[in-house]
This record gives sequence, C-alpha cells and structure tokens, in this order.
Amino acid sequence: MILHDIFHDRRFNRKLLALTLPITLQQLMLALVAAADALMLGRLDQYSMAAVSLATQVQFIQNMFLAAIAWGVGVLGAQYWGKNDKKVLDELFGLSIRESLLISLPFFAGCFFFPEKLMRIFAEDPRLIQLGAGYLRVASWSYLITGISQCYLAVMRISEQQRMSAWISSGAVVLNIIFNAVFIYGLAGCPAMGIAGAAVATIIARVVELFWCILISFKAGFFQLKLRMLFHIKWLLELDFWKCCLPITGSFMIWGVGFTSYTAIMGQLGADAAAANAVAAVVRDLLCCVCNGIAGACSIIIGNELGAGNLELGKKYGDRLVVISFIIGISTTVIILALTPLLTSLLPLTAQAKEYMTGMLIIMAFYMIGRCVCTVTINGVFYSGGDAIFDVVSLTVCMWGIALPCAFSGAFYFHWPVLVIYACTCLDEIGKIPWVLIHHRSYKWVRNLTRD
Repeated sequence: MILHDIFHDRRFNRKLLALTLPITLQQLMLALVAAADALMLGRLDQYSMAAVSLATQVQFIQNMFLAAIAWGVGVLGAQYWGKNDKKVLDELFGLSIRESLLISLPFFAGCFFFPEKLMRIFAEDPRLIQLGAGYLRVASWSYLITGISQCYLAVMRISEQQRMSAWISSGAVVLNIIFNAVFIYGLAGCPAMGIAGAAVATIIARVVELFWCILISFKAGFFQLKLRMLFHIKWLLELDFWKCCLPITGSFMIWGVGFTSYTAIMGQLGADAAAANAVAAVVRDLLCCVCNGIAGACSIIIGNELGAGNLELGKKYGDRLVVISFIIGISTTVIILALTPLLTSLLPLTAQAKEYMTGMLIIMAFYMIGRCVCTVTINGVFYSGGDAIFDVVSLTVCMWGIALPCAFSGAFYFHWPVLVIYACTCLDEIGKIPWVLIHHRSYKWVRNLTRD
C-alpha cells in the first residue's frame, strides 16, 4: 500500500521533489567545498589535507549550534507557514539572527586568539597543529557571518523560495572552489598561499553569500530582516522556539561532539589514518546530501500539514518517507562500493593510507543504510512535529554509550587495528534502526506546534 502511494501520489511526489532537489543541491555544494579543500590541499601534501580536515572540526561544532537554530526556524516556521501566519515568521526570523550572532562570537574569539590550543584537541603531531592553527586564525572571520546567512536561507526554504536559497548557497560554493584554486596554488598572478589560501577563499565566499541574501530579501515574496525584530522579544514565541530548538541543539551537540571525537580518535592514530579518514569523511558527506535533502524536505512537507491541522495526512506522509529512506540507503551502499577502486587510484596517498581508506569506504558503505534511515526519520519526520527528545536519548545510548567507548578503548587501551576502531565509530547509526522504527510507529511525533 505504501509503495503504491509512493509511485502514484503525484501531488506529494512533485512537492517532495521540488523541495528535495534544491536542498540536496545546497547540501552537495557545501560538501563540495570540503571535497575541493581535500583534493587541492592533498595535491600539495598529505599533511596539509589532514591538518585542514582536523581544523574544520571546530567550525563543525559551531555549525551544530547554527544548524539547530536553522532547524528550529524550519520546524516552527513550516508549521506557521502552513497556517499562513506571516507576522509570526517575521518575528521568528529576527529571533534566529539574534541567537546566531550570540553563538558565533565565542567561536570567532577562540579560533582567532587560541587556535593552537584548539588544534591540540584533535592532533598530537606538531606539524598538524601548526598548519591547522594557521588555517583557523584566518578562517575565524568567516565564522562571524555564517550564522546570519544560514538564517536567511532557512527562512527562504520554508517560504517556498527554496530554489533561490539553493542558488545563493551554490553560487557561494562555486566562488569558494574557484578562489581555493586561485589562492592555494597562486593562479591569476596571486601569490601561492597554501592552507591560508583555503581560509581566505572561505571568507570571500561567505561575504558574497550574506550580501546576496540581504540583496534578494528586498524582492517581493521574500522575508526582509526588520532591525527592530533583533531587539523585540515576544516571550511566548521565544518560549515555543526554545522548546523546539533546545532539544534539537542538544541532539546536534551530542552528535556533533561525538562525531568530532571520532575524528580526534582517528587523528591520534597517525597521519596515515588521519588522511584516510579525511577522504572517507568527504565521501560520506557528499553521499549524505540526498538523505539530508529528503530530511529537510519532509520536515517542511509534514510540518505544513501538521500546522494546518491535517494530522492524519502528516502521519501518512511520515510512513512513506521511512520507506523512501531505506531505498536511498541501499542505493548509497552500492554507489560507495562502486566508487572505492576509483578513489584509491586517484589520490596521492601513501600505500598504508590507501589501504586504510579502502577498508574505511567498505565499512562506510553499509553504515550508510543506517545513516539514511535515521537521518530522514529522525531529522525529517520526528522533527516536523517538534520531537527531538528521542534523538537526544538515542544518541546518548548508541553513540556515547556504545560506539564512542568502543572506539576510545580500542584506540588507547587495547590498541586494535585502525579499521576495527573505524568500524566502532560506525556502530551507532546501524544500532538505532530498530529503535527508530518502533518510535515512528508510536506516532508521538504527530503534533501541531502553532498558537492562535
């Protein structure tokens, strides 16, 4: 019955496709920046690639906070958009910008003033620490403005301007990649800056992205930031926003710090393991774009229906999207297994690093089934009704209770092989699948979050 609905409900499929494609493109283009950094810096030397991969874990943590705010806007905003209450959306937009600025300032200060101390969390090799600290000090300026543009893009996605949101973020990524080549290698008469060049390219791209967001917001049909909303506090909306956002923030931080801990553990296993893990992370992030796009799309689609009071239809759409998540996960497994020989031959890694990379990609291929199912079901279906507490509990148990202790003890006490330790870091997503499906069928996530 569900498969029949998936293939025959044209209205649902058109809406899902119309939302998924721009969000997936957005996710893909963002992942391409990391891929471009890895490939371009990898052409310089293995240390440069590994150092930037480790350094960007700081921004990864910041992005968890910013993503939680954007998701909070998406979840609550999608329901109010379904209810056709644009006044509340104006207030929600101002609230999100204010909170993003408060989060971005400490990250800027830490990366600018104490980059070496931050790098020591992720690596013990002095050369990796020195190179990564140089990147962080320059890139820190981009951390100040990233959150503002992400709020603009989040509001565009829920207000049926997702194509423009995708164009803006994709355009910024293309600029980032172009300037990466220019400043890393010293093209077009510019001096070759190496790692610092990658950081400068990031700053330029973020400035252009924010300027474009502000400029386009003056057009009809777009939400324009009203400066008074930055200082206007509506306590009921603030309460609703943080009731929605705090569990998402908690789940993103638990996941983000856990994922960063995985990277830190792999970074402590030597330059070969760090380099192989950097490549595997880029492949994972690129192929996660589809499930991230579907998760973002389904949170908007189901959120619109829940906010409009169509709870049964929202429940029906949730069932379909769980099935779709399995289809995407299995397809991704096949793609990774097919790409592994090509990637091994392309990158100029040491023989040991290539051996590690091949094993990591094979392990990751099967991990991606769990990753796709959990991302779509939790971040898409459950979040659409404001149900993020389940994510907090499942991450605490599966990641922090099982996967991280296994990886940590294997690396520092039992001295297991690198690939066994990497497999431990993949346990959490696979282990969550039965739990996720049981919670989905309870339908506790089916809730209308709006107020009159």
